[in-house]
Amino acid sequence: MFSFSASHVLNGLPEGHQCGRFHGHNYVIIVELRSDLLDGTSFVLDYGKLDPIKNWIADTLEHRHLNEIVPGQPSAENIAKWIFHTWKGQYPKLHAIEIKETDKTTARYEYDNR
Repeated sequence: MFSFSASHVLNGLPEGHQCGRFHGHNYVIIVELRSDLLDGTSFVLDYGKLDPIKNWIADTLEHRHLNEIVPGQPSAENIAKWIFHTWKGQYPKLHAIEIKETDKTTARYEYDNR
């Protein structure tokens, strides 16, 4: 689980919609790995090997305006999809990315390439 704080504006919403105004969130990202087999230490993957994702989040997303970073609409759903596809090539066991904007709002992107 990783976190970052950032701002965004969602475009194309009805007039007066709260998400259409400039605002920010303290995001939580859950990286879900999946495997039928565990390694010799009974891990799917040692969490320390996820440090490149943690560092990328800090360098790319932390205290940024997501409209300037995320391709397309910076909705939680699109952010999850973007992060997933950014890292899937490096982490073949990556199964899903979940983004929490608040305790009540969560988006999850998982891709089944079977």
